[in-house]
Amino acid sequence: MAPLTVTDHDRKAAGLLYVYPVVSRRAGGLSIGINLNPNNACNWRCIYCQVPDLQRGRAPEIDLERLTGELRHFLAEVIDGDFLQRELPEGMRRLNDIAFSGNGEPTSVKNFAAVAERVTGVMQEAGLLGKIRLVLITNGSQMQREHVRQGLRIMAAANGEVWFKMDRATPAGIRQANSVHLDPATHLQRLLDCAGLCPVWVQSCWFELDGKTPDDIEQEAFLRWLENAQQLAGKSLRGVLLYGVARSSMQAEAPRLGRLPADWLESLAARIRLLGLDVRVSP
Repeated sequence: MAPLTVTDHDRKAAGLLYVYPVVSRRAGGLSIGINLNPNNACNWRCIYCQVPDLQRGRAPEIDLERLTGELRHFLAEVIDGDFLQRELPEGMRRLNDIAFSGNGEPTSVKNFAAVAERVTGVMQEAGLLGKIRLVLITNGSQMQREHVRQGLRIMAAANGEVWFKMDRATPAGIRQANSVHLDPATHLQRLLDCAGLCPVWVQSCWFELDGKTPDDIEQEAFLRWLENAQQLAGKSLRGVLLYGVARSSMQAEAPRLGRLPADWLESLAARIRLLGLDVRVSP
């Protein structure tokens, strides 16, 4: 395989169905991805999404034995082999986390709790529990489902955390960025449900659209939403992961998207910090 970079998150890089390596800007090292959506299906369609041939739908049935075997094999390459030295750039040669992510919404899989149990079991076998994080990267849309809630409980017991998507905080902004009709208050309740089970970070992607930066209305609405989230979730809300578009979108809107200057993101981050929240910025 070619050396990994922060701009290439090829799910097939390791030649496996479910497991893939990522050099993550937000993680600051190697993140081992668990792709529960090899069918490229998602219930949202974010216009900055880098998944080719994205389709509306849910994750397929997961082959738990194959997933378990792939993760064991790949962890052995990382822990006992020379994978980090061979494939990662200097300064990134550490195993940071295992992340449920991939080509769609991971919590749309019917047996998410069973998947979480298998993954934490492999982490325990490898001596990684308590040493690295287990991360769920999610749009938060399935938090009311009991099998997802049970999966979150399993994750919390394994030093897990959730990265919960909230790109915009007006109904119009959400439709534009994520192609879904969603009430921000409903999504706030989902965040609170999540935070009651597992520590959570809000992850938010900001970008230029048609050469314009996000307007004041969207920024103010986002700040108000975060303020409410902080007041209601307390310390279970760890902070905000603020990031820009570093990889090319594979959606029809790709030509309309642009990368925001780092100082624009830092300016928004400064306003979030005034709320008392930790912010990590990845331009």
